[in-house]
Amino acid sequence: MSMLDRILRGKIKQGSLTILSQNGEASHYGERQSGWPDVTMRIQSSSAVSRILLNPRLGMGEAYMNGDVSVDNDDIMGFVEIIRRNNPWENGGEIGDPKPFRKWLRYLARPLMQLNSLASSRSNVAHHYDVSNDFYRLWLDEDMQYSCAYWSEADDSLESAQLTKKAHIAAKLALQPGQKVLDIGCGWGGTALYLNRVAGVEVLGITLSEEQLKLARERAEAAGVSDKVRFELLDYRVLAKRAPGYFDRIVSVGMFEHVGVPQFDTFFRACANLLKDDGVMLLHTIGRMGKPGATDAFTRKYIFPGGYIPALSETLAASEQVKLIHSDIENLRLHYALTLREWYARVCAHRETIVAQYGERFFRMWIFYLAGATAAFESGGMCNYQIQYVRNRRSLPITRDYMAQAERDLLAR
Repeated sequence: MSMLDRILRGKIKQGSLTILSQNGEASHYGERQSGWPDVTMRIQSSSAVSRILLNPRLGMGEAYMNGDVSVDNDDIMGFVEIIRRNNPWENGGEIGDPKPFRKWLRYLARPLMQLNSLASSRSNVAHHYDVSNDFYRLWLDEDMQYSCAYWSEADDSLESAQLTKKAHIAAKLALQPGQKVLDIGCGWGGTALYLNRVAGVEVLGITLSEEQLKLARERAEAAGVSDKVRFELLDYRVLAKRAPGYFDRIVSVGMFEHVGVPQFDTFFRACANLLKDDGVMLLHTIGRMGKPGATDAFTRKYIFPGGYIPALSETLAASEQVKLIHSDIENLRLHYALTLREWYARVCAHRETIVAQYGERFFRMWIFYLAGATAAFESGGMCNYQIQYVRNRRSLPITRDYMAQAERDLLAR
């Protein structure tokens, strides 16, 4: 453990981390401090340390999933937090010169990992979203919103924060009754049904997940609005050829992360062509606060194959190519961290059910993913962007006042 010991002693200053080797030898890092985790990790396999050192993110995730390391009380959230929080993305200090070789090496294979053809996109979506609707019901809010909530207060309930998120999005879309709205990556239909209910719009929701499609259609039927809110198993690229200039509004929540850099231009061209000339679009996506990067190995292998979190710079560069005007940009800096902590707590609360149905390894994979994601939004470079686009600069009022008023009106109902 000597190399691992040297690395950790240089990185852990606050909070307490104890690592117990197979022979019971204890190594202590940092110091106990109010408001910081106190974590004990146990090495259960001789190969675990070398695997972690070879590829820390993937190696640690696989070692934890396979039981080669364990964390007392399964506090993987505390373990990841103490590592990441001691080394925050915005750590101040002088900004060093760029390292061209590292940049070249990082991006060399990136396009090959994100080609995302029609067939591979369907497969990638099924990998994550077709686990089963019952699994997601265990820990999402009652409307099954699987994206960043919007927290007016940190102690809001998840249900309240997700409702506020939908109102926040609806206000930015400036909806009018009878308008035709496209929801790209509609999930289980919650946003589409909400927009129809509060604004009297007609919505087409498209997804590549058969499990999501089935439930979304059931929900529309149960609400008696299946003639106004329709759902299709359809790729945005196919729809763009069928319905040019058809939609007054486009909303896409948590789907752009699956597009992949090679398809950015295609995605925005499709959106621009699907919109009417005075149309409005709201893109809600996880983003990077810094420069473009690469998807970490654990997420790419186990969670979102083909996925990529875009930097704002590359998102705008692609949308600018098709004359989509970014009329409003908001950075939700900490909202996803609050959302993820609530999801993590709910997954942990349902441990017995999840392990019984899907196995211990599956459970550990999910809490490692949620813990890592939480740390990325609390101390790393991840955030959420909401980008409003228009095709015509005169499509919306010239100040943002209409958004706040519309949101207040929606939440007062």
